[in-house]
Amino acid sequence: MPAESEAQGKAKAAAKTGVKRRVDVGTVAGLAAALLGILGGYTLEHGRVGDMLGVSAALIVIGGSLGATLVGHPMGLVRRAFGRSLDLLLAPEDGREELIEMVVGIAGRARKNGLVSLEQEALQIEDRFLSKSLTLAVDGMDLQEIREVMDLEIELRERRVEEEAKVWEAAGGFAPTIGIIGAVLGLIVVMRDLGNMQKVGDGIAAAFVATIYGVGSANLLFLPAAAKLKLRGAAAREKQELMLEGVCGIVEGMNPKLIRVKLEAYLGAEERGKAKGTERAPAAEAAATESPVG
Repeated sequence: MPAESEAQGKAKAAAKTGVKRRVDVGTVAGLAAALLGILGGYTLEHGRVGDMLGVSAALIVIGGSLGATLVGHPMGLVRRAFGRSLDLLLAPEDGREELIEMVVGIAGRARKNGLVSLEQEALQIEDRFLSKSLTLAVDGMDLQEIREVMDLEIELRERRVEEEAKVWEAAGGFAPTIGIIGAVLGLIVVMRDLGNMQKVGDGIAAAFVATIYGVGSANLLFLPAAAKLKLRGAAAREKQELMLEGVCGIVEGMNPKLIRVKLEAYLGAEERGKAKGTERAPAAEAAATESPVG
């Protein structure tokens, strides 16, 4: 009984906890490694890092890429896509193990007290998807209808993520070409005065900075960002499918243990091993307590 009440307490606490976020080490480390590698190699070839700094080149590439992206996409979508910039640095914690514990706890209470008893608890769950699906179940909606409604929501959310990722991909496609335009513009300025060959050489070198910015921003920022947004969208879809399967199991009146086994399919091999170890620990402890003392 104490173990059961503790599990229920954890499940209820998890239900009221929002999505936690942490710094995405992969994004930060990846950008740092790329910049260090490129600048380090350039320095080894006796290049000066200061020569790669150009305000006008950055303005041409960023402004041109943004403008071209706006021409090809609705402004609201572009604003929404670039508004996800912070999401590239802050990754949501997976939390699938805690989510499974929460769903299993809800299933146990539904099995004991009935679905109607979950009405208030469903409204208190901060995850909107789980709260909505559980509320539909409490309201007596047919299982097939719950699946159709929530599957539609999953599909539409994934479609929005795909649209946002395509904006980043489009910017990544435009940036190298805009960089070439910046280099040509720089050469035009240089060719106006061929009298001083030293200035001509410096001007040509500066002109190609725009090309570096265009190719670099596309391959180090825009295209990787699109790929990461797609991966985050796929992970969010799996998490929502986990919630939906759990709620459907509750509606079907499945044993909470069977629901746990079913939902653990969404865990990775390492997480699954940890979950099994967590299940065995209380059982071993209980067995040791009940065994006679020699």
